[in-house]
Amino acid sequence: MGIFSRRQTDAIEPTPALGAGTSVMEAAPRDVALDPALRALTGRWTIDRPHSRIGFSVRHAMVTTVRGAFTDYDSTLYFDGARPSNSRAELVIRVASVDTGVEQRDAHLVGRDFFDARRHPEMSFRSTSTVHEGGESFRMTGDLTIRGVARPVDLQLDYLGSVLDPFGYERAGFDGTTTIDRTEWGLVYNQRLTAGGTMVSEKVRLQFDISAVRVMP
Repeated sequence: MGIFSRRQTDAIEPTPALGAGTSVMEAAPRDVALDPALRALTGRWTIDRPHSRIGFSVRHAMVTTVRGAFTDYDSTLYFDGARPSNSRAELVIRVASVDTGVEQRDAHLVGRDFFDARRHPEMSFRSTSTVHEGGESFRMTGDLTIRGVARPVDLQLDYLGSVLDPFGYERAGFDGTTTIDRTEWGLVYNQRLTAGGTMVSEKVRLQFDISAVRVMP
């Protein structure tokens, strides 16, 4: 996410807007001061897929970390710089697009042991509230749906800056993270290790490295 800052960056190739969606927000604390520059960002945005990453990381065999990402998804973001509580986001991911760099592992992930892509081709995140926590940090709460199971998660969301690229596209950068217990969504597959522990950690860290492009009216 180093391409996002309050400084001018290198040229970035534009991409078209993606999907659409909405959800509702709660009120933000009134005693948290907002950066006036955030007001200029009010409006609709979409994730620029070639310059973003919707990823995850999980411990493997207790000693290493496997990282992966989803490459096919639709998004809608609405940011209200004056009243962050009015902000909202929706992300719909095709789980068959999972990419960990190992074809055999990807095939296992989309099978019945994990995502079961044939019966549940999509997973989604739909926000339900946004709170400004101070500075450029926000907490977005929403429903994460995997394998037809929807559960609330809290996403730590940091605004990284905005820039007008040489093609005339206004871009904003956001970095989001959260950690979930995959078994709460029915992803319970595992193998025990002879020395103790499991092959795949139940804890999964989700990472959202977002390059958002303003949707023109």
